[in-house]
Amino acid sequence: MKFGIIRERKNPPDRRVVLSPTACQNVLSKYPKAEILVESSPIRVFSDQEYADKGLEVVKDLETCEVLLGVKEVPIEALIPNKKYFFFSHTIKKQPYNRELLQAILDKNIELYDHEVITNPKGSRLVAFGRYAGIVGAYNGFRAYGLKYNLYQLPKAESLLDQQALISELKKVQLPNIKILLTGKGRVGSGAKEMLDTMGLRHVSPSEYLSTSFKQPVYCQTDVSHYVKRKDGTKGSKADFFQNTEAYESDFFRFAKVTDFYIAGHFYGDGAPYLYTREDAKQPDFNIKVVADISCDIDGPIASTIRPSTIAEPIYGYDPESETETDFKNKKAIAVMAVDNLPCELPRDASVGFGEAFSKHVVPSFFNNDKDGVLERARMTQNGKLTPRYAYLQDYVDGKE
Repeated sequence: MKFGIIRERKNPPDRRVVLSPTACQNVLSKYPKAEILVESSPIRVFSDQEYADKGLEVVKDLETCEVLLGVKEVPIEALIPNKKYFFFSHTIKKQPYNRELLQAILDKNIELYDHEVITNPKGSRLVAFGRYAGIVGAYNGFRAYGLKYNLYQLPKAESLLDQQALISELKKVQLPNIKILLTGKGRVGSGAKEMLDTMGLRHVSPSEYLSTSFKQPVYCQTDVSHYVKRKDGTKGSKADFFQNTEAYESDFFRFAKVTDFYIAGHFYGDGAPYLYTREDAKQPDFNIKVVADISCDIDGPIASTIRPSTIAEPIYGYDPESETETDFKNKKAIAVMAVDNLPCELPRDASVGFGEAFSKHVVPSFFNNDKDGVLERARMTQNGKLTPRYAYLQDYVDGKE
């Protein structure tokens, strides 16, 4: 089986890669029948020379490869017909901007495997960049807090080498006695928590957080069981919530009244209640002034996230009264950090972590007849058609919705 590491061509440029030089070397040592070619790239976080130093062949095209591995969407004109491709296609939610991409994939008889749907039999994702989104998102949030209040200045994450460099910078920060709320306990939330813990911040329970004043900065990590409640007043549960989201409403405002800095690392599903609305943000006792919205659902559960921000300009202000964008240093403004491609700011670490998971969970499926069904579940197209699991996208492909 011959794999090809493709050159990322989407703009803005993405420096991440599915397999680092070391990951490639590990795959080749474990699977003697595997071959890996690397398409030359001027932007990849690992240079062509780093791959060559590990004995990998760096080439100008990947025509001879069977399986092509990328991160972001491949431009239509760069797609090679009759190949197997792995990348984040951003089509499974019927995203209008990628309809033509999926149409082209079908027209070119490409087998598409989307990283987002590489799962175990229970539907849990096996490969993802979420942890690194959490790591960078938390760092960027602290950077935004310092800038809003002119307390300290942190360098941009993209200018630092790795997670350890981010941690070193955060350890220099002296915070006032603020309360920090983190929602989410998945990959994103766990990545953010890593950073809070390395700063030595005190972790308190939801009940302490809501009822106690502290003489040092503290943080509270919550999940959906704490910030939603059943509309009928009966006792709910996480399992019940995921089965009956329409029966729940937000119970977040009690946190908003005591929170200074909010890190949103939760997963937001269709039909779930918003955490706080634009009307909530207008209330005089709404206290949040800095938001690191790692989840970045636009006009969604976090009302102040009215657009994504960029790595170049990561912070904007939201004026609750006018519901419009403003200078984030404005006294009435909520400072919003809502970069939607955070792992790009930590490309080396993110690539290493992703490659370890891909090597462990995906590569073996090519050599064991996909005994665990990993490839079958992630295969979106085959023989110029959508596979049965993704047949729901047919109207989207046909332009009917």
